[in-house]
Amino acid sequence: MLEIIPERDFRLSCSIGVIAYNEAGNIIRLLQALCDQELTKVEIAEIIVVSSANTDGMDALVLEFALTHPQVSLICEKERSGKSSAINIFLKESKSDILIIESGDTIPAPDTIEKLVAPFADSKIGATGGRPTPVNDEKTLMGYSVHLLWRMHHRMAMLHPKLGEMIAFRRVFTSIPKDSAVDEASIEALVRNKRLKLLYVPDAIIYNKGPETFRDFVKQRRRIQNGHLWLMQQHKYKVSSQDSGILFKIFRQEIAERPHQIIKLFLVIAMEFYCRQLGNYDFRVKKKNPFTWDIASSTKNLNSKV
Repeated sequence: MLEIIPERDFRLSCSIGVIAYNEAGNIIRLLQALCDQELTKVEIAEIIVVSSANTDGMDALVLEFALTHPQVSLICEKERSGKSSAINIFLKESKSDILIIESGDTIPAPDTIEKLVAPFADSKIGATGGRPTPVNDEKTLMGYSVHLLWRMHHRMAMLHPKLGEMIAFRRVFTSIPKDSAVDEASIEALVRNKRLKLLYVPDAIIYNKGPETFRDFVKQRRRIQNGHLWLMQQHKYKVSSQDSGILFKIFRQEIAERPHQIIKLFLVIAMEFYCRQLGNYDFRVKKKNPFTWDIASSTKNLNSKV
């Protein structure tokens, strides 16, 4: 009699790198959310927290959590060398062929890992990214600004995949430029150089918190503009947010859908223009590259919002 051997249950395995600096207020909730992910086609082989010279007691919290969650481990940098440097440590120490980078100040939805990793069953997919969803109060001007910018990000990504906040990718390179201030965009460039596709997964939700003060807004947006200019110069890669044609198209969509908010829209456009000019000045005149950046403190304290 012919013996029928059941097909092996195949799961895509991934390693997650949590890049964190002074995230004691959020780290346990983030790790718990990762350990509690709803998975069917995917498995999490390991969760590596790369701690960049933390001073707020976060490391002790991670070590205590790891005692009851063996898939979690901690790597400590003695000096803070920037997020890209921390990502390179994760690339060196992780073991899976599919890797995920998540910032320590975010929280994934329960099914986000499954939705980000499942598309890698297609060998042509090189990187995926989900939809960052801010928890800020949209009734305030700064809250509106944050929600608007992430809506713009979503609209852009639907036209041309643009990845941010949490990104999954194949192990097709051994490191990213350590002096990059825009790590997700650098990963995009490296994946595209391998002639693999980027995929935006809009229902893979990552909760984050944007700036609540104008000062932090400027600090963050100025640094991002500087980083994008550096990426264009050093690696000839242009992100979609630097394309004026795409920007004009998505602003028209925003006006059509929310005409009652047009005054606030143009105010945020003015704020963004101001930040970009500062970023241009930093890059072209001051020759500055903020790969180790000053933290925007009002973007923390995510716990109570999700």
